[in-house]
Amino acid sequence: MQPSALIEQYASGSNLLADALRDGEGIDIDAHPVPQAWSIREVVCHLADAEIIYADRIKRVLAEDNPTFFEADPNDFIPALHTAARPLDAELQLIAAVRTHMLPILRSLSLDDFQRYGQHSLAGQMSLETLLQRITDHIPHHLKFIRAKIDAS
Repeated sequence: MQPSALIEQYASGSNLLADALRDGEGIDIDAHPVPQAWSIREVVCHLADAEIIYADRIKRVLAEDNPTFFEADPNDFIPALHTAARPLDAELQLIAAVRTHMLPILRSLSLDDFQRYGQHSLAGQMSLETLLQRITDHIPHHLKFIRAKIDAS
């Protein structure tokens, strides 16, 4: 996929999430209608946490020579970062703000910039293009789980 097309998909991610959550208006976002799965609030908080992490990784790949990234296990983050106390609207605004912040940076890059690399502590070498693809795919990946929770409520 061309970087420009990937960037435009990235740009639309927060709207996709907001639209999906509108479908679930009025349901308990802290419920666990799907056994052994996160609540809707926990999913959205996970998405917000990932936005911050990936924005940092992308910036570091651009600014540093082969930086190292450490694993961020969401199963550690969810309980430690007090998701139950985090307002859903603030999490959605954060996701939109991070993406709005990153778009001018991403749109200014050369093709060569997308081939800069960082080193993930578990996954190994990752290009900026790979990082952008992963965070772009992250919201659509979790939308199916959000929809399943909405349908099960």
